[in-house]
This record gives sequence, C-alpha cells and structure tokens, in this order.
Amino acid sequence: MAEPHIETIAHAPTAERAAENDASHIGQNTTSSTEAESSGLPQFQFQHWPGQIAYLVVLFVILYVLMSRVFGPRIRRIFDEREKTISGAIASARQVQAEAAAQAEAARQALADARAKAQKTAADAKAKAAAETHTRQAELEAELNEKLAVAEAGIRTTRDAAMANVSAVASDTAQAIIEKLIGAPASGEQVSAALAGLQG
Repeated sequence: MAEPHIETIAHAPTAERAAENDASHIGQNTTSSTEAESSGLPQFQFQHWPGQIAYLVVLFVILYVLMSRVFGPRIRRIFDEREKTISGAIASARQVQAEAAAQAEAARQALADARAKAQKTAADAKAKAAAETHTRQAELEAELNEKLAVAEAGIRTTRDAAMANVSAVASDTAQAIIEKLIGAPASGEQVSAALAGLQG
C-alpha cells in the first residue's frame, strides 16, 4: 500500500511539468496568431479604416483652422503689403517721371527765353553800335568838312596872297626887263602895258 503512494508523489512533478508545457504551448500559439494578424500594412486593413479616417478628419480640421485663421491672413497680408508697395512704387515712379518732364519743360522754356533774350540783347547792342557809329561818322564828317572849309579858306587866302605876290613880282620883273632894254627907269604905264601884253 505504501508503494502506490510513493508513485503518486513521484508522478506529481511530471503532471505539473506537463501543465506548464501546455501553458507555454498555448502562449506560443497566441503569440504566433498575434504576429500573424499584425503582419502587413495596417492602412490596407479594413478594421483600421475608421480610426484612420477620424485621424485624417481631425488633421484636416486642424490644418484648415490653421490655414484660415493663421497662415491665410498672414499670406493675404503679405500679398496686400506687396501689392501696396508695388502700387506705391509705381505711383512714385510716375510722379518722379512727371516731375522730371515738368523740369525738362521748364528748362527748355528757360533755354528758349535765354536764347531770345540773348538775341534781343545782341540786336540791341548791334543797333546801339550802329547808331553810335552813325553818330560818330556824322560827327567825323562834320569835323572833316569844317577842317576842309578852314583848309580851303586858308588855301584861298594863300592863293590870293600868292597871286598878289606874283603880280608884284611880275611888275618888278617887267620893270627890270624894261630898264635893261631901254637903259632907263621904266614908267608905270610902260610896266602896265608890258604886263598886259604878257597876260594877253
């Protein structure tokens, strides 16, 4: 009777070991089935689609809110500022161009006025010089005429004096010639007759 009890005690650890082996075998099977289920891409498994769709919807809402409330206004503000800057630059360039055109027109008008003024000044100077020349010429002509009249008067006086001297010389010469010819002093009638004969 004691021996069967000893055998039962001896076989007890073997039963526990078998139970542990069965448990480990079941765990291995469960692990193998879990690994088999997790193999492949979960994006293509239908049981994961609802979660993925919800996740994508949340991301889309977040991105939409960010774009419409944060990034969109900033981008719109940047574009508005850029457009405003470009418009201001274009307006400034047009204003500068208009001012340059006005300054060019003013310079052209000033040049035309200066040219006209210079021509008028030259014409006035020429007319003044011509008038002064004419006046000076008239004064010189009057002075020359006066000097010529004085010279002619002097020449006339000198000629008259010379003619008087010539008459006296001729009379003396005739008297001397008559005296030489006749050997006696000549009378005034003889001298006058001789001079008359010479003039005739």
